[in-house]
Amino acid sequence: MKLSRSIHRKLRIKNSLITCLLISLLAGLAWFSTQFNAQWDITVNAVNTLSPATQNVLNSLHSPVKISAYIKRDPSLRAQIAQLVARYTDYKPDLTLSFIDPDSNPNQARELNIASTGTLFVDYQDRRERINYLDESTLTNALTQLAYGNDRWISVLTGHGERAIDGRANFDWGQFGQELTKRNIKAHALNLVEMPAIPDNAQLLILASPTVKLLPGEINIIKQFLDQGGHFLWLYDPDSAGQPELESYLGITRLPGTVMDTQALLYGVNDASFVLIGRYPPHPLTQNFQLMTLFPQSAALESQNPTVFDTQAWLQSSEKSWTETGSLSADAVFNAGDLEKQGPLAIAYALKREIEGRKEQRILVMGDGDFIANAFIGNVGNADLGLRIINWLTGDDRLVAIPIKKAPDKELLLPPVAVAVMGFGFLLIIPAVLIISGLLIWRKRKRR
Repeated sequence: MKLSRSIHRKLRIKNSLITCLLISLLAGLAWFSTQFNAQWDITVNAVNTLSPATQNVLNSLHSPVKISAYIKRDPSLRAQIAQLVARYTDYKPDLTLSFIDPDSNPNQARELNIASTGTLFVDYQDRRERINYLDESTLTNALTQLAYGNDRWISVLTGHGERAIDGRANFDWGQFGQELTKRNIKAHALNLVEMPAIPDNAQLLILASPTVKLLPGEINIIKQFLDQGGHFLWLYDPDSAGQPELESYLGITRLPGTVMDTQALLYGVNDASFVLIGRYPPHPLTQNFQLMTLFPQSAALESQNPTVFDTQAWLQSSEKSWTETGSLSADAVFNAGDLEKQGPLAIAYALKREIEGRKEQRILVMGDGDFIANAFIGNVGNADLGLRIINWLTGDDRLVAIPIKKAPDKELLLPPVAVAVMGFGFLLIIPAVLIISGLLIWRKRKRR
């Protein structure tokens, strides 16, 4: 069949129209992709999707949220942070992220006490939260605190040589008190001799390492507070004054001596009287908590006969620890014949009970008060753990940990034989097959 000029013209017009139609269709699809966002998470356990709890928190935020990341110019780290924050932005478009290089702003970094690994600040309605370790749990809890951050009042006993919540000495808790203030937690000193009652609005009572015994009248006031379901934080130290009546009431006693743990030496801590903890038992306080904590010169605690409380050993030293009743020198060793006890040793107990079936009372007894003192609060995760303790004891269950969603079978474990076969296959067999095939093809073509 012979094609005329008119048929050629019609075919060109037809092909041109089809080409224009395809280009218009592609352009339209590209435009629609910028107007609408659709994605599907096909991973096991939906590890790339925000949890329903996080989505509810984002829906409750009615004002813009600003995240300032003081991170060094590390492209991979910044990309990881941006990827996580992008999931939040999908649900809340007015949540913004900006990166600031602390090396370019040394004065500001020093003023804000930026950690060497970086620090993030979350701002919402003139309130601010600080994050040193970023994951969905920590970011969501920070947003929750900003969204529902009502004032909470705690009373800190004073008058017995306790640590001052606003003190500047290494022994005191001044820096921790400032962190509480940033989170709308009002901590005030309470002297039961001057004011023989615990305020009704006190959500938590703290007894921080008294050096002398409390008066009988003060003990009675504390016991009345506990009988009514008040939350209580009691911190011992090896040299703190004992309070036998409170110990009997709670069913917790202190063992003689100071906890020595040689496991800390493996992590570069040159003092065995420093207990380093990196693993925590299942408990809401430390759910998804991945930071190590350092406890200098702790006292070991022991639970007595069953009481009305549900008691759990919360923090424990390693099996290489013991209670040293002698000198805390570098050559100190465990003496089985003395009053010393071999580890693992409990240095913190969490207690709880139901009060008249309507309220859960929470009590924490710890054998160390130094870990959030001014001299040690900057170590590893001490500050974060201290804030978790206050949040749990004040009963703010909105600051719950978001469960980490892990996809199973993320690692492929092969036997040594399979690894060897794969190695030889990629390094020798496959290249040899390709070379031989090439030679055969070349020889066959040469014979033609």
